[in-house]
Amino acid sequence: MENTTKNQSSIIAIITMMFLFAMISFVTNLAAPFGLIWGNQYSWAGMMGNMMNFLAYLFMGIPAGIMLTKIGYKKTSILAMAVGFVGLGVQYISSIVGADTEVFSVSGQPVMLNLIIYLLGAFICGFCVCMLNTVVNPMLNMLGGGGNRGNQLIQTGGSLNSLAATLTPLFVGSLIGTVTDKTAMSDVSPLLFIAMAVFAVSIVVIAFATIPEPHLHKAGEKKEVMEHSPLAFRHTLLGVIAIFFYVGVEVGIPSQLTFYLANPADQGGVGIANGAAIGGAIAAIYWMLMLVGRFSSSLISGKVSTRTQMLVVTTAAIVLLLVAIFLPSSATVDMPGYSAAAGFSMQEVPTKCLFIVLCGLCTSVMWGGIFNLAVEGLGKYTAAASGIFMTMVVGGGIMPLIQNFIAGEFGYIASYWVVIAMLAYILYYSVAGCKNVNKDIPVE
Repeated sequence: MENTTKNQSSIIAIITMMFLFAMISFVTNLAAPFGLIWGNQYSWAGMMGNMMNFLAYLFMGIPAGIMLTKIGYKKTSILAMAVGFVGLGVQYISSIVGADTEVFSVSGQPVMLNLIIYLLGAFICGFCVCMLNTVVNPMLNMLGGGGNRGNQLIQTGGSLNSLAATLTPLFVGSLIGTVTDKTAMSDVSPLLFIAMAVFAVSIVVIAFATIPEPHLHKAGEKKEVMEHSPLAFRHTLLGVIAIFFYVGVEVGIPSQLTFYLANPADQGGVGIANGAAIGGAIAAIYWMLMLVGRFSSSLISGKVSTRTQMLVVTTAAIVLLLVAIFLPSSATVDMPGYSAAAGFSMQEVPTKCLFIVLCGLCTSVMWGGIFNLAVEGLGKYTAAASGIFMTMVVGGGIMPLIQNFIAGEFGYIASYWVVIAMLAYILYYSVAGCKNVNKDIPVE
């Protein structure tokens, strides 16, 4: 009977973590398509919301890891949901106030209060997803017992993460349609209300769920002194760098593709009608393929090692991007797009777009794979390592911003050389950097 109750609690905990995984993606992937609105008003602001979202990880990663030991997984999750609700509310406020109030100017261009409010909301939402990420990854890895089984649960959770990521840009793109001078945050406010409602319901669901608390320090319990930092493990240190680059890869690939399809030809884009909606739909294919890849990985991870999967997908991603870069723009292919007027239909786009979205099959495995390899053998250092990992997720803001700068100087497609460079490092980590050479450090 005791084993049955324990198994039931584990199943509930796993389902709860899967749900949180989806929420992470839903909030995170609002930033890039919202950037279409702000980028149209301020040429430099297209990726600033995304940057603020990921910048929060730099400040919240380690504190979130500490929260796991102070208040536990459950209370950290509830607090994260409440923070997310507030962040989305602040973003909504940017749609109704501040459009006529100048705060400062950039290169002579006035920056209005509504943009500042939006960026603040994106920053607050970043705290939310950072805390949720700190919870779900070590918890799923632990519930799976680490190793291949732990990676299998992370990849399954990642499947729901990708499903939310698939739907988010599609919804935003359909609400925006074609970006014009009149396009504003008020056009996407229904999505913000839906997201806030989901957070409110999530708080109730998590409050009644039973979640194990393996790292919670109870009152009166002597705090364990850590003799080392998780970064004393070489494979963890190199894995932290790999995570920094990986999130830059994951975000940068669809973001620049969306801009490439949404912007007119005189700005380096394709210049098609309803470009924002079509770009959002095609970017959604990337996230859908991440769903397919993660689901497939969840089926084979019990038998195929994490390292083998990483070697295959990283190599494939580099090849796909090289093909996309060197293919002429004149080569076209029909891909499914969406507009509010015509619904779903086939749209003619450069063939390079197809090779770029196919990278979703490759990036799908990388987050769980890197995390699984980097925390293998850490034992009591796992919770602290998770906080450090979350700090390095700031790469999802910094690297796409660098890529966006390169795109502005040399073109959207040329910016993918930045992604290839990051993938080259991840390939090195998969080949040699992931090996634990510090087994002499006690972890129990």
